[in-house]
Amino acid sequence: MRRRPTRLLTLLGLCMACTVSTAPAVAGETTTPDEPVYLDPNRPARERAVDLVSRMTRAEKAAQMVSSRAPAIPRLGVRAYGWWNEAAHGVAREQTENDSNPEILTNTTSYPVSLSMGSTWNPDLMYRVAEQVSDEAREVVEDNTLNLNFYSPTVNLGRDPRWGRNDETFSEDPGLTAAMAEQYVNGMEGKDKNGNPLPTGEGYLKTSTTLKHFAANNSEFNRRTGSSDTDERTLREYYTAPFREVIRDSSPASVMSAYNRVNGVPASADVTLLDTLARRTFGFDGFFTSDCDSVYEIQHGHHWRPEGREEPLDHVERNAYANAAGVDLNCNQGYHDEHNYSNTLPTAAEQGVRTDNGTYTENFMDASLVRMFTVRIALGEFDDPNEVPWVRRARDRVPEDSWENSEANRAVTQTPQRLALAREAAAESIVLLRNAKGSGGRRALPLNVPRSGPYSVAVIGDHADPDEMYLGGYSSNQAASGRANSVNGYQGIREAIESVNPEARVDHLPGTVAGAGEELNEDSVRRAANYDAVIVYGATDESTASEEEDRESLKLPAPQTALIERVAEANPETVVYLETIGQVDVSDFRTDVSAILWSSYNGQRKGEALADVLLGERNPSGHLPFTWYRDESQLPPMDDYDIRPDESHPGRTYMYFAGEPTYPFGHGLSYTRFEYGTPHVDRTHVRPDDTVRVTTRVTNTGETTGSDVVQLYARSDEAADPQRPDRRLVDFAKVSLRPQESERVEFEVPVRELALFDPRTERRTVEEGEHRLHLASSSSEVVHRTKITVHGASKPRPASVSTTPRAAGDGERDIPLRRIFPRDTVVEPRPTVAMSDARLYGHRADSPDLPLPAGMRIDYRSNRPEVVAVDRHGVIRTRNSGVATITATVHYRGTSTSTSFVVKVR
Repeated sequence: MRRRPTRLLTLLGLCMACTVSTAPAVAGETTTPDEPVYLDPNRPARERAVDLVSRMTRAEKAAQMVSSRAPAIPRLGVRAYGWWNEAAHGVAREQTENDSNPEILTNTTSYPVSLSMGSTWNPDLMYRVAEQVSDEAREVVEDNTLNLNFYSPTVNLGRDPRWGRNDETFSEDPGLTAAMAEQYVNGMEGKDKNGNPLPTGEGYLKTSTTLKHFAANNSEFNRRTGSSDTDERTLREYYTAPFREVIRDSSPASVMSAYNRVNGVPASADVTLLDTLARRTFGFDGFFTSDCDSVYEIQHGHHWRPEGREEPLDHVERNAYANAAGVDLNCNQGYHDEHNYSNTLPTAAEQGVRTDNGTYTENFMDASLVRMFTVRIALGEFDDPNEVPWVRRARDRVPEDSWENSEANRAVTQTPQRLALAREAAAESIVLLRNAKGSGGRRALPLNVPRSGPYSVAVIGDHADPDEMYLGGYSSNQAASGRANSVNGYQGIREAIESVNPEARVDHLPGTVAGAGEELNEDSVRRAANYDAVIVYGATDESTASEEEDRESLKLPAPQTALIERVAEANPETVVYLETIGQVDVSDFRTDVSAILWSSYNGQRKGEALADVLLGERNPSGHLPFTWYRDESQLPPMDDYDIRPDESHPGRTYMYFAGEPTYPFGHGLSYTRFEYGTPHVDRTHVRPDDTVRVTTRVTNTGETTGSDVVQLYARSDEAADPQRPDRRLVDFAKVSLRPQESERVEFEVPVRELALFDPRTERRTVEEGEHRLHLASSSSEVVHRTKITVHGASKPRPASVSTTPRAAGDGERDIPLRRIFPRDTVVEPRPTVAMSDARLYGHRADSPDLPLPAGMRIDYRSNRPEVVAVDRHGVIRTRNSGVATITATVHYRGTSTSTSFVVKVR
């Protein structure tokens, strides 16, 4: 990307409406001359971070900017730190060694994978799981204090079921994905469900999370060499939408940049993607980490040549470009060579490498390290562990230094509470796709197990009783104690049926001939005819697809489809359970079996959960978080990132797919029945800034307690925009009801959430005219319809404000940012104001700055005017050595929002 010239907005031009505050320093935050600010627990984490960074040498700074591991700095009391840790569905890996991938943990609790959690449609359950995962993380990591940054959750969308990492996604839908990911972040980081720090945390983070992979990272075969090419509207409305929502609502500590290019520019060197979109537009104020090692791939996978250059970047330039674009932390393992931030950034600063974001200087290192050490300090690493509540509680549960990463830990952290939660989450994730009536008029499920007398069940399939259960990507290892706490499908079904009827016989029959590869076991097929009920357990695992390997087909691995067909011919009482990475082709047997259940990889208590649903102890309440395509013929090529239909393909996801799926997005059956009352809309004529309330009454009209997911979709005027999505999920609610019980369900829909991005104006706008609202049980099963009519245009308000401070005169030297300033220097804050319609005013790194609109003003306030003062004209000037926080508050049309930045004065 060619660096566009930027026009410096002078202090007068940008702050002509600025006012000033020189409030005194906050009482109780005074640091003694002999005590470094970074060691003072009464000071804000960001002030402590900038003070610590200012005390490092250039070489020490660069060395701290790698993941595996950042070395200790004994003279400053900085310990070695591993940034690459994993906890996608249970704490699973910890970075404890230098120059290596993180070590896989042993005997930690394994919960259902993200795709299973997405099928629960239950963000509250996700929050409870994340709380337990983060508790366990604090119990097992080094000193209960280190290595607490986790590279999860994945919020890339399941746009194509062939993607090798679909089990890591929550959904194909941005809104459902965001709702689940927000509660993962909140539960992991020690926040309430609204994203606010819990009082019990006493101001400390519990762990730090990482949204990944930014952005449009949905294919494995070309992820390190390919470009995800898409128009700006699709990028904004689809691929980056869940990142936007989670950043807005939960403020995650970090975001991971992706391997791929986006429209030709490597994501890890893309100033527009990382800075303009994520930081300025979305308001992200945490740190960016690279994927491992996506910075290396700028040169080796992409051979990228920025616009205007004749040669690709070399090993120094690739690292300078990435850091200048906004990648703070270099995950330097995975794919890598000997060059990383640690040993190239000092050279880049010495050489003054020209990047797409100005001349590379040490100031970029300072900005990155302030972000990163703000998180480490907020986690309590530099404070007395007895004063950090998350440490105290972890050591109360598991004595300090008693846990080790081996079977010697005896699975002590797999507590009964956590194992019960894993079972609960797995049961709630199971989706009932089909439940046919038999000849007697009774549906196949739940199984009708007699209390006594002969009764026989066959559980058929190699995955039902494996030597070792597959738990999904990024799982922990289960040694003897962990395996003793695990329950596979056959074990769970057998124990549940025998507990109802001790005389029952439950047998496991293999699906293939031992030692014969994919040869169908004919003996199992013959024997299946003699059982009262048969459960065929179909599955995929890492041999089907995984990180680095996509599926080519939606077929079940052979010979499972043939096995299901043959067993169903032999025994009409055949139930199929599919535990897969996502959608599979069921067209050959869908109507021939009596029932079909689905989940993704369902954790270490999966067998109990399956039995709970089969026997009716749990009424299935899962709903599909994706469109179940018939087969791969309904899908465009994997590297086609367009989601709208055209002459060559029918589009992707329920929002655009024009074909007929096997099952629609949101589909899920129950053992009971639900009825929705006629919806009431509190207002039918609205303006874009209004909020609409839609209410309905849901009644369980059946004879069994159950839960249902009530879904609300929006459709805009068909004539308004031919590129619009066919429908969009705008809200949902999961309700649990006893037989004949009713509950009032209310949806609050801000009309601005109906906006679409207009690339011509770079704004999100709500179309005037009619918008239909559909109350539904899936994207295709509409129960009631109502509508609202939108009049007029919105009045955008400030959504967030960010700053890119530098010193007066830095512009002439092509220095774009600074955190550490000399005395008696004017600080240019260079604010950027993001409006609620996504419009940006003020500073931009990738294009000329845009003056603030008429009527907008920004006030600046220093918490330590003796260090940094703000005069009555809004001029910010450093005075004496120390650290100060400057708060910038933007006022516009009766609303305001604030941000702050720290200044270290030498």
